[in-house]
Amino acid sequence: MSATTISTPAAIVKKTAGWSVALSILMIVAGILAIILPPASGIAVTLLVGWLMVLFGVAHLVYAWYARGGGGLWWGILLGILYIVTGGYLLLNPVVGLASLTLVLGAYLLMESILEFVLSYRLRPLPGSGWLLMDGIVSLILAIMIWAAWPSSSLWAIGTLVGISMLFSGFARLTISLAARRLANEFRVDVHETAKIF
Repeated sequence: MSATTISTPAAIVKKTAGWSVALSILMIVAGILAIILPPASGIAVTLLVGWLMVLFGVAHLVYAWYARGGGGLWWGILLGILYIVTGGYLLLNPVVGLASLTLVLGAYLLMESILEFVLSYRLRPLPGSGWLLMDGIVSLILAIMIWAAWPSSSLWAIGTLVGISMLFSGFARLTISLAARRLANEFRVDVHETAKIF
């Protein structure tokens, strides 16, 4: 077996890691832009949610029609229409939709903080339970900030949080991609040295 045949997996990993690095950099740039322009990114998220709801509604209508023998035809149709109407409303009124999504985000963060407090209390003898408590405190602070400043918090909350999430995801992906590239390079060197011995 030749060295080029053996090194093919390393070359594939290196090429894939290269694309992953490029995608990571794009995510970091998009995250920075979302943080700098939170209203625009918040409206973009609202439009995305609107389109997803419309698509889910259409999928529900199609499923209800094909599964009509099961007896849930009318409920499936009503649910599909509800999704389509709600998604259409978000698409036609993205600013109002953004304000509604911000309230939902505040409620989600409040519930998340309560669950993290309970979980950190139950896991307190284990190492790392303090991080759960810290995460719960941060989630509670964010929920209070969003609700106390609502509706003006609609202008910054979703866009900023999505931007921060994209930024951290981009950095995490970049770190993993660079590590995969480094391992592929080391594997390629090891394979060439082994091929020289044989």
